Amino acid sequence: MTTFKSKLHQMAVTTPTDYWNDSCSVKELTFAIEHGAVGATSNPTIVLNVLRQEMPLWQERIPAIIAENPTWSETEIMWRVFEEVGMKGAELLLPVFEREGERKGRLSIQTDPANYRNAEALVRQARHYDALMPNMQVKIPVTSAGVQAIEEATYHGVNINATVSFSVPQAVAVAEAVERGLQRRAAEGHDVSKMSPVCTIMVGRVDDWMRVVTERDNLILNPDSLPWAGVAVMKKAYQIYQERGYRARLLAAAYRHHRHWSEFIGGDLVVSMPYKWQLRFNASDIEVKERMHVPVDPAIVDDLYTHIPDFRKAYDEDGMTVEEFDTYGATVRTLRGFIASVHELTALLREEFMLPNPDVRRG
Repeated sequence: MTTFKSKLHQMAVTTPTDYWNDSCSVKELTFAIEHGAVGATSNPTIVLNVLRQEMPLWQERIPAIIAENPTWSETEIMWRVFEEVGMKGAELLLPVFEREGERKGRLSIQTDPANYRNAEALVRQARHYDALMPNMQVKIPVTSAGVQAIEEATYHGVNINATVSFSVPQAVAVAEAVERGLQRRAAEGHDVSKMSPVCTIMVGRVDDWMRVVTERDNLILNPDSLPWAGVAVMKKAYQIYQERGYRARLLAAAYRHHRHWSEFIGGDLVVSMPYKWQLRFNASDIEVKERMHVPVDPAIVDDLYTHIPDFRKAYDEDGMTVEEFDTYGATVRTLRGFIASVHELTALLREEFMLPNPDVRRG
């Protein structure tokens, strides 16, 4: 009889559902790997929080980066620190990468969110990240330029993670772009058997946006329906992926409640969870059982679909054109947040290491 360390370990061992740590924190990722995680992620917000939590690990290396590059701008310093924090996570995952035949065990690292309109810049940075470590996975936002970049980066052999994604039309556009990239690459004789692209749906941010819209537009619907919005979108996208045999896998992120985990158990997908939610789920009385194929109550879907136009945009495969991805509310809010975190991360490094405030006594 198999003994499981936790509920997440049980899920990882007994179902096709993979589990990632939604951070590259050394402490948190070490815990997650011990409990069955086969991947991790980073972005400017995550790295900002990692440095705030684990600054002692970087007190020597960050000044060294600054000293080694005396003419670099603050921005260049920030991106190098960002890369090295991600690379540390990738290093922790290398044994998983080797054990899983290079199909799993990757660290997902984000391209500059300010380049959401520039496919060429996104591809250039994606290829740079891909060369840093053998087990890097590169995040590209699902904007109109991002969809172009996803195809091109895939063609160049980059394992992508499509991010800033909240809808079925975005997920389908990503899957089609990945297929085109893989086909082009294979046609030139390159091996694609170990490539493992994923498409994120930020299920919690789907819920968040539906709440914003209901408040903004004074909409009335059953309040019990709102927490199902992200689950409904994910299950609809998953059904399409399974029917069409897309080679990209879906990934659920941005956790707000247990259904963002429990409803996806058993699916051939990835659940990327923050450390605090891992602890909550492991301590809960929620049974680890297959629920991915259990449809959302049609009455709930109908309630959301009838009352919230932006849910229809997210739920229908043709709910948005690729050009409309850029102006979808959840996309705009998320890009703003990621771009703001880039500036906060730069400011943190400036204040701590480059231009510390002389009016503040330190140490």
